[in-house]
Amino acid sequence: MTKRNLSLIMVEDSESLAAIYTGYLEDQVVDIVHVTTLAQATEILARWTPDLMLLDIELPDGSGMDLLRATTSSKTCIEVIVMTAHGSSKMAIESIHLGAFDFLTKPFDADRLRVTMANAIAHRSLRKKVEVFSAIERDSYGGFIGESLSMQAVYRTIDSVAVSDATAFIIGESGTGKELAAEAIHAQSKRSKRVLHTINCGAIPGELMESELFGHIKGAFTGATASRDGAATVADGGTLFLDEICEMDIELQKKLLRFVQSGEFHRVGSNETERVDIRFVCATNKNPLDEVRAGRFREDLYYRLHVVPVSLPPLRDRDEDVLLIAEHFLAEFADREGRAFKAFSPAAEQRMLSYPWPGNVRELQNTVQNIVVLNNADIVELGMLPAEFFDYGPMAVYQTLNAASHQPAVNEPVVGDAEHSEPVNRARYDIEPLWITEKHAIESAIALCDGNVNRAAGLLEVAPSTIYRKTQSWKKSSNS
Repeated sequence: MTKRNLSLIMVEDSESLAAIYTGYLEDQVVDIVHVTTLAQATEILARWTPDLMLLDIELPDGSGMDLLRATTSSKTCIEVIVMTAHGSSKMAIESIHLGAFDFLTKPFDADRLRVTMANAIAHRSLRKKVEVFSAIERDSYGGFIGESLSMQAVYRTIDSVAVSDATAFIIGESGTGKELAAEAIHAQSKRSKRVLHTINCGAIPGELMESELFGHIKGAFTGATASRDGAATVADGGTLFLDEICEMDIELQKKLLRFVQSGEFHRVGSNETERVDIRFVCATNKNPLDEVRAGRFREDLYYRLHVVPVSLPPLRDRDEDVLLIAEHFLAEFADREGRAFKAFSPAAEQRMLSYPWPGNVRELQNTVQNIVVLNNADIVELGMLPAEFFDYGPMAVYQTLNAASHQPAVNEPVVGDAEHSEPVNRARYDIEPLWITEKHAIESAIALCDGNVNRAAGLLEVAPSTIYRKTQSWKKSSNS
């Protein structure tokens, strides 16, 4: 069975430029249809769906942005590459938001067009795989542990992006497992038998980063006593993982952009061009668009790398994955340290579920290791949890919410009222069952938020699903 040619519609009013672009692609296996107006493009697209569209913005009968809007809203699987001689950051952002795969500012050379088209085709293939990929419920994946809905979405995204060469852009708080995601993408890819090379862009000083990335020749700078391969050479044929990409020096980002676009680079101190075949995976614990707006991350590099986002949820939004992961670490550390631990007590589990886990899975791992090292028993009891767990409990939230509303809490002594200031009354907090204290906190939060559960969950630093689950369990208890 022969592989069909790629199909491309080129919407360009300049016959001379259209001829140049067609020449750029003469060695590519692609069928090109050229039109000069929006009307012609609309008529053809009504009866034909190409793989790609090269779309000029300034056309004689209107703006190409209107055709972009119509194409993306029709849900057709056409990858649109916008071309304009009047390029601006604002127009680039608008075209990407409308669904364009990428943008080219005229004039551009043949390599830029070919690389952009290759990336667009890879992205199109990925989109089609995502559409047909079946949802498989899993309680673990690669190095991840978890069966929550948010993690099922992560697993499916990794499954889909791994089989392509499209750049994956992993976003998540510290400790959520960004490196695990990169490892899973590489392990499931066609490059899995080659190297996965990692560079932490936030851990290497700016002046050394270019050499670390591209390598250097002997004598390139003081201390360069021998030539050295950089990550680009080491990762040739495999995957290059750029961790904390938003920490990279802004000047080096320009060279990285050229490298990502062409696969070509120069070692520090050398004028010789080298070419490699690399799949890029990036990660950051920041909001990359905020970094773009602040001028710390190049906008063109962001849109070049942000092909397939992989968003890792924080642990506080993963429901009872906390207990699955904790049980895994408990068994691991108990075996390593020769302890008898087998499980967590219900009170300890409840406290762990209500804790916000600002350090995410990494904090959970350290917490369980701390418990196992400092204690030895069959069951992890509430009192074995670190002290910080009792600074985040429902009681603290409940007291804060009541103070904010200027209303005395239940059983709270009134200032100046000697009768109600007896220690025995105050001590009633300490003998209330934990679930009652938690119930008070949640109900108070919901009431103060005028019934808005999502807002209450934010104040309590738990997932909304946690509140819904607990309120349902209380209703069942009261009905039984």
